[in-house]
Amino acid sequence: MPDHHNPTCTLFPGKEKRVYQAQTWIYRSEIAKAEAAAKPGDVVRVCAANGTFLGQAFYNPQSQMSLRLLTRSETPVDEGFIRERIHRAVAYRRQFADLTSCRLIYSESDGLPGLVADAFGPVVVIQIMCLGMDRYRGTIVDALNEELHPQAVYERSDAPVRRLEGLEETTGLLSGTLPEEILMQENGIRFRVDVVHGQKTGYFLDQKENRAAIAPFVKGGTVLDCFTHTGAFAMHAANYGASRVTALDISEEALNTARANAELNGFTNMDFVCANAFDWLKAKTQTEERYDVVILDPPAFTKTRATVDAARRGYKEINLRGMKLVKDGGYLVTCSCSQHMHKDEFVRVILEAARDAHVRLMQVELRTQGRDHPILPSMPETEYLKCGIFRVDRI
Repeated sequence: MPDHHNPTCTLFPGKEKRVYQAQTWIYRSEIAKAEAAAKPGDVVRVCAANGTFLGQAFYNPQSQMSLRLLTRSETPVDEGFIRERIHRAVAYRRQFADLTSCRLIYSESDGLPGLVADAFGPVVVIQIMCLGMDRYRGTIVDALNEELHPQAVYERSDAPVRRLEGLEETTGLLSGTLPEEILMQENGIRFRVDVVHGQKTGYFLDQKENRAAIAPFVKGGTVLDCFTHTGAFAMHAANYGASRVTALDISEEALNTARANAELNGFTNMDFVCANAFDWLKAKTQTEERYDVVILDPPAFTKTRATVDAARRGYKEINLRGMKLVKDGGYLVTCSCSQHMHKDEFVRVILEAARDAHVRLMQVELRTQGRDHPILPSMPETEYLKCGIFRVDRI
């Protein structure tokens, strides 16, 4: 493990400014010199061009993001340091969250770059995305077991971004025994979670508070949930008293899980449709049927800055089609999890769609990710989720 006599990386003149603004990522192009002793995955000291100590960081010259800042102090970065950070992260969530359906660790926001941990019922799933953090896998598992005593800790480090760090993709059981069926409660609704094959870590926890926010608007109404995936928004609508819920997704496999979730909760007022949302909505516009609430929670249309224009068109079209299916005085719940689509841009696109749909939107709420995915104001990258609730008026 790294000791206190760590090698030093010196930045080019002026590049320390972003560090002073509480940014924690330093790019390869900003490093003037790395001491020969600095090896990939090491903890290094980071200094400004004039020698001023800036902090300590994980170092990986293979990655574009070569330095990930861990601390501004000279305190030793060791197993004790990682344990303390994990304790802080979990202690924060103990104050408001159900620790059996919650993001326990959200990388940079919790001072643990490249580490994500999600709790699903009795199982904790971790994802490690950077080389320096990868070295502390054993410590991470021990600390999580100490804090939460889960039945199992499972790893889902199978994201392609690991390749950029020079790491292999890896998955598997790290401790305990995995239950045959993993059940989790979110806002009082039961869900089956597939941590082995599901997307990302198995289930999207970041919308938990947003799903609860739809309660007053779906009661007694007809609801259309597009891109339902395993049915999270649809189940909430059914639970909060919707008269009828239509859940739409392109994946039959995801819909099978959604059907199982409906059965698990005894919801009988739900229809499941396997179709491409764009085509289905377009065809539906030709019919007379309209809904009290339309929910749009698509996957990220853009993963890079380069594809933002194409994503804009996708968001505009899906929102335009969604609005056309909302009854006068009904509600549109529209989301984007694209980090490169900023909040202002997202609202602008929705307004353009409203103009073309000849409706007036009244903003009820503009929400972001749940409090268990905390945002660092100094790092806009930590805020990615947008969830707007709008009333749709045809006046």
